[in-house]
Amino acid sequence: MTSRITLKETGLEIFPLCLGGNVFGWTANEEESFKVLDAFAEAGGNFIDTADVYSEWKEGNTGGDSEKILGKWMKSRGNRHQIVIATKVAKYSKRPGLSEANIKAAVTESLDRLQTDHIDLYYAHEDDTKVELAETLGAFNDLVKGGQVHLIGASNYSGDRLREAHKISSANGLAKYTALQNHYNLVERKEFESDAAIAARELGVNSFPYFGLARGFLTGKYQPGVTIESARAQGASAYFNEKGWTTLNKVTEIAKQHGVSNSAIALAWLRAKGQVPIASARTVDQLREIMQLVELSASEVSQLDAVSNS
Repeated sequence: MTSRITLKETGLEIFPLCLGGNVFGWTANEEESFKVLDAFAEAGGNFIDTADVYSEWKEGNTGGDSEKILGKWMKSRGNRHQIVIATKVAKYSKRPGLSEANIKAAVTESLDRLQTDHIDLYYAHEDDTKVELAETLGAFNDLVKGGQVHLIGASNYSGDRLREAHKISSANGLAKYTALQNHYNLVERKEFESDAAIAARELGVNSFPYFGLARGFLTGKYQPGVTIESARAQGASAYFNEKGWTTLNKVTEIAKQHGVSNSAIALAWLRAKGQVPIASARTVDQLREIMQLVELSASEVSQLDAVSNS
């Protein structure tokens, strides 16, 4: 599999895995984060996802923690020109929502934390129905015209809202959402496949699903009757059921046949569905697992479809 792909409608060349920055400043401190980031870049990775809200939820953090670590790393390595950075606005308690004023204030603060003059991909982190889409898109368009942002994307949008946004942008000559970031993985399929995925295909929007490893469940570290001490264990427990274990067993079986990690197979399935997955790593060992690029056969994809769609 090629180590670079070109995104639709953008010309942007990226590694076919986006490194999730949600762990930086949360379960990985600055030193640990730098090690993961160095290893990612050395292995050919260039696409990193973060958000202004990461990781406000950790005691002692104030938000913007992940962006600050990324900014320090890029400055110390002198590699900003080699990295594609995606960040987001709307969910940070200090900068909530998608009003024009909030977006423009938030982008200034994100640029400062990232120590850069532009953001490659700037997402609306969630839909904000209290603000007209035209206002939100107008604000994003101003940022694109001003050069602070190169591309815009939508996260956690429904298919209908994505279509509506596209229609408004087309009618008014505004920048269009070229990326979608929604929840999607082998054990979380129905909502995305029946709605936003269809709209994304219709509109030619690139899709970068988060929780590609189902909060760590698909890595195989969770097993029936085994207790794991992890910050994500509670989220992964949602899949501790017959469908989850059956899917995990099939992932493990195919991983053994390829001689790769469970993570590599779960992410390969997403790529087979036309996605560029987002996955995070707290350690270099975890990073190596998610960076194994595997191409599944049609039969393997069908087997995974069958067990995960039951």
